[in-house]
Amino acid sequence: MNTHSTIASDHCMIPVIKSPEDYQVFRITPQDTNRLAIVFDTSMADDSLTVCVEIFDPGGSTPTHRHNFALEMFFILKGEGLAVCDGKDIPLHPGDSLLVRPTGIHEIRNIGKSRLYAICFMVPNEDFSELICNGVRETLDEEDLQVLRGFKY
Repeated sequence: MNTHSTIASDHCMIPVIKSPEDYQVFRITPQDTNRLAIVFDTSMADDSLTVCVEIFDPGGSTPTHRHNFALEMFFILKGEGLAVCDGKDIPLHPGDSLLVRPTGIHEIRNIGKSRLYAICFMVPNEDFSELICNGVRETLDEEDLQVLRGFKY
C-alpha cells in the first residue's frame, strides 16, 4: 500500500511564513488598552481573512461592538478573560476558543492580573485589518515575544 500521495499541480503556491519579529503591531486608538499584532491580513493571504494576536493589558478590553457579516474566533493563549456576548458572561482561560457569529454584540475583557493573549481570526475581513493598520504603531516587548515563541522549560 502506498502511504505517499502525489498531488498534481499546474502551479506552485509558495506559503507565507512569518515569525513574531515580522508582525506589525497597532492600537486602534491611542486610548485602547489592547494591542493587535497582525499575523496575516488580506494582502498576505490574498483572500478576505485577518489573523492577529490580541494583547490586552491588565484591566484592558475591547469596546463593545459587532460585525455585520464576519465570523470572529478567539483562541486564548495566556491569561484570564471574560467575553460578554449578547449580554452573557463567558469566562475565558488558556486553551479556550470562542466563536462570535455575525451581528453578535460582544467584547473581550482581561480580568486577570497579567496580560491576556488571544489569537483572533476574522473571516471575511470586513475591513478589520484596515482598521487596525490605520491605528497607532506599537511594538512587541520581550514578554510578548516570549509568549508568542512559546515557553522554554
